Amino acid sequence: MIGTCLITGGSGFLGINLVRFLLERGVRVRSLDIAPFDYPERDRVDAILGDIRDPAAVARAMHGVDAVVHCAAALPLASEADIRSTDVGGTLLLLDTAWRQQVPRFVFISSTSVYGIPDHSPIREDDALHGVGPYGCAKIEAERHCAEARRRGMCVPVLRPKSFVGPERLGAFELLYDWACDGHGFPVLGRGDNRYQLLDVEDLCDVIWLCLTRERELVDGTFNVGAGEFGTMRDNFQCVLDRAGHGRHVISLPQRPAVWLLRVLEALHLSPLYRWIYETAAHESEVSIERLQAVLGFTPRHSNRDALQRNYDWYLAHRAEFRGRSGVSHRVPWKHGVLDLAKWFF
Repeated sequence: MIGTCLITGGSGFLGINLVRFLLERGVRVRSLDIAPFDYPERDRVDAILGDIRDPAAVARAMHGVDAVVHCAAALPLASEADIRSTDVGGTLLLLDTAWRQQVPRFVFISSTSVYGIPDHSPIREDDALHGVGPYGCAKIEAERHCAEARRRGMCVPVLRPKSFVGPERLGAFELLYDWACDGHGFPVLGRGDNRYQLLDVEDLCDVIWLCLTRERELVDGTFNVGAGEFGTMRDNFQCVLDRAGHGRHVISLPQRPAVWLLRVLEALHLSPLYRWIYETAAHESEVSIERLQAVLGFTPRHSNRDALQRNYDWYLAHRAEFRGRSGVSHRVPWKHGVLDLAKWFF
């Protein structure tokens, strides 16, 4: 039985969904985040405002906990220095502190970005790792620290989730929701007939729970997590356009010219889309969940369509709250740059 669980990044998108999930199961929750915990659940959470790179804040947050779920990360829009110091240095500090304080279990939320641009499908946990950009490379190095901690005797489940959506998710997905809500179509690179797997945050929380509660010998490894039911990239976008109800459709763009244009816009800081997003968008993108099913006995319950439409419904209910706000986290819209002009052509 888990008494107290520390969630790093508890104020983030995954963080708040996991906080609610654990509170429903009677777990005491502590959050460590550089952003204030400003949710309705704040009176039920021991929220510590602090940085995972700060030894004093980490020691305080780790004291007396039974488990850690490490969600905090500097995302790809952050500077390379922040990504490295947070995603690698912060992870190492957390692992070392957990070791010293004898925390029984440490769940690390990695990313399928560690596989780079896919050249086959599905991708399995023992495939080669090729990080794209500072974020993907930092996740690979952080996973190495997790493996070293495991060799020291710690129980460190590592999860590699596909891009996950659900309540509170904005970031890059807000572009799609914004265009759909305003009655525009949405572009897809190439024909859009490449299968592209996503994940519902609720299914990810279920897997984290299994990693916190199942036997050590089962969970002390690395697991891909992705939807069991999904279609093509065109299907992903069209299901949101259908939900918006304006009769709009996905529009194909020539892949190579579009990718080159997005590279230029990224270099000029005129677009929020970074390389891993647009370089993988036209590729088959699926991770195998066979290990998840065989070892943990879990198959995700939500399809891509379920996850995206559930997220879009949440967006509609809260859209007005985010007007004029932007940032680099998944909790807020990203600055659209020239893409605000581009949407009028669709």
